[in-house]
Amino acid sequence: MSGQQRTTMSAGAITKSQFDLAADLLELEPYMRRLLRMPFRSVAVEVPVRMDDGSIEIFRGYRVQHNGARGPCKGGIRFHPEADEEEVLGLATTMTWKTALVDIPFGGAKGGVQVDPRKLSRRELEGVTRSFTRRISIVLGPYRDIPAPDMGTNAQVMAWLLDEYSARAGYTPAVVTGKPVSLGGSLGREEATGRGCVYCMQEYSEDFGLPIKDSRVVIQGFGNVGAHVALFLHELGAKVVAATDVDGGLLNENGLDVPELFAHAYRERKPVAEFRGGQTITNEELWKIPCDWLVPAALGGVINRETNARIIDCKVVVEAANSPTTPSADRILEERGITVLPDFLVNAGGVVVSYFEWVQNLQQHPWSLERVNSELREKMRRAYRQVRDLVKERNIAWRTAAYMIALSRVAEAERLRGN
Repeated sequence: MSGQQRTTMSAGAITKSQFDLAADLLELEPYMRRLLRMPFRSVAVEVPVRMDDGSIEIFRGYRVQHNGARGPCKGGIRFHPEADEEEVLGLATTMTWKTALVDIPFGGAKGGVQVDPRKLSRRELEGVTRSFTRRISIVLGPYRDIPAPDMGTNAQVMAWLLDEYSARAGYTPAVVTGKPVSLGGSLGREEATGRGCVYCMQEYSEDFGLPIKDSRVVIQGFGNVGAHVALFLHELGAKVVAATDVDGGLLNENGLDVPELFAHAYRERKPVAEFRGGQTITNEELWKIPCDWLVPAALGGVINRETNARIIDCKVVVEAANSPTTPSADRILEERGITVLPDFLVNAGGVVVSYFEWVQNLQQHPWSLERVNSELREKMRRAYRQVRDLVKERNIAWRTAAYMIALSRVAEAERLRGN
């Protein structure tokens, strides 16, 4: 993980700090703060898998259901060595606020297995998925908890999860989203997070006079989200001058050849730095590159006080990743006049289209790609404008406004249900 510059502050610590500020402004009662902060249920399991050499390896897995007051719990499953219980809880908490902010009838959850999927064969990866599914299936269900892909997992992993769950409950496509289209997945799901991110950028661009066409964009992380953000911004006329992955990346002051880089790094899974068409750079050097839009699209805690908050040279930080900015870095960026569009607004496109997929599965009626993208744009536009209006009304940071809207909606649901 060299070059990622992660802080030691966990996702849970980051979300707690941000929660407290919004809760103070909302004057939430002490009991409600505790209710909204603590998870409804946290499941820890051992995941035994027979490896290709015949040995048995046991991995640690978690499924945290943070809150279900507004609907079934919803959140991805990540396979990553650092996916411990504290990180999974922090990410589950963020999912609660994300689903509330974009006003879809879900709560928040997250799952994780502490394993490096890059070191597994396809058969071993399937074994981890099926073993983990068996151990958490008792808390899953289309009206209880609906997983989706996350870091280290994909549509194929969701297909295995669907098959394992359906073997016991009967064919249940609505139990998981982010599936292959041929198994009930939604058109537009793969690129939904990146597309939603760009929809938010377009809204901000129109409101604050920062045109996307000919603007300079720097992207940290070139996986599913970062690659699609780059592609969509390129199509809108932006100039993506730098992009990196875990091993570093490239800088081209005239703009990278994004369609070719997309094919190289995303489709063919090759390192960004091996693409011809730019000067190689490290992740440390990336933060100093002057740009209009800086898009962290990889891991959490990469923008922090200790390493880069004072040297970042951009006009807007667009948090395509989960929790990429620590609270102390947030304050530094605010002092420097740099706007931060918060993660659980910007990257909510994935869960919005997951909601559309769930609806299609329940109705057994697929939507066209045009309908998916049209309804996604409307959801993202409405959420963005509600946050923008509160920012202007209260003269507060974008993240604080987003938290206030989300917390108030979940608190209202808890009160209406008798809590």
